[in-house]
Amino acid sequence: MKLIHVVGARPNFMKAAPVWNAIIRMTDFDQMLVHTGQHYDNLMSDIFFKELQIPVPDYNLNIGSDTHARQTAAIMIKFEELIIDLKPNLVLVYGDVNSTVAAAMVCSKLLIPFAHVEAGLRSFDRRMPEEINRIITDQLATILFTPSEDGNINLLKEGVPKSKINFVGNVMIDTLVELLPGAHKPILFNNIKLYVLVTLHRPSNVDEPDSLRSIIQNLNEISNSIPVLFPVHPRTKNMITINNLDFEKNDNLHLIDPLGYLDFLGLMKNSTAVITDSGGIQEETTYLGIPCITVRENTERPITITLGTNQLIGKEYHKIPELIKNIINGKKIKRTVPPLWDGKASERIAEVLITYSKDQH
Repeated sequence: MKLIHVVGARPNFMKAAPVWNAIIRMTDFDQMLVHTGQHYDNLMSDIFFKELQIPVPDYNLNIGSDTHARQTAAIMIKFEELIIDLKPNLVLVYGDVNSTVAAAMVCSKLLIPFAHVEAGLRSFDRRMPEEINRIITDQLATILFTPSEDGNINLLKEGVPKSKINFVGNVMIDTLVELLPGAHKPILFNNIKLYVLVTLHRPSNVDEPDSLRSIIQNLNEISNSIPVLFPVHPRTKNMITINNLDFEKNDNLHLIDPLGYLDFLGLMKNSTAVITDSGGIQEETTYLGIPCITVRENTERPITITLGTNQLIGKEYHKIPELIKNIINGKKIKRTVPPLWDGKASERIAEVLITYSKDQH
């Protein structure tokens, strides 16, 4: 069976890597990796692929940034040409980026079966472009791989046949488990024992000057009691500069350049708490047992709240200092690792694909 993995951004590679490797171990399928080039990421060097133990992409469509419509359309045009030429038996798409939905629509119209890894997640907020991508992709998919049981429930409510749904667990945790032993705190921060790690990039937080100003004020406040390590996303850095927003000059506040996955994971696993608006970090902190404060109105990963360490605060940024104070003072957070977040989700995916391949013959 000829398989094509479609990825568009660094988090997609993190999800595709364990699936790619499980398929190599368990099958004789012919695999190819297609990078749409939706996001350029200078941290995706040769070392990045070596760490994930996957090859550099066989094809790069070099789409680049643009509006949602232009980007999605450009991916569809180039991917259609490629897939007609390659004639795969099955395509694998990951997550909820524009590359995901673009590939899904191309496959659907060409009657090429495809599977969605990380299916069924819902924020129930259609103002988020990712939510639209998730809904469309799941409606069109031949096979759906869900990371948590709420994904199954969401899909069934939307009329997806039960026969298409496979609860396999979280492939991102597979990558986390694989790389965790080699993830160490960067030497630069070895002398800092307790600290809060911060990541922010969503438009609702960083594109609105008042929101970003309030976040900075509260980060300044908590840095008076605990060091803050803040790898600044280029988008966030640009908005800080444009709006002339200032951080207090103190030894406890560290604004640093974006980090590679292993360095970031090293910081995260040793942190006292994480403040973020990322989706994947909500999952990783839950697995690691690190308290997570998420500055979003909603999450497509509610299991990180019901079972994990995550807490949503929306735009109530003023809550941050009190929450951090409670964490520093040892206030316990009840936490359970969600079912099937065991580092073996990719093996379960491979098993489903083996059965699917046999059924096609």
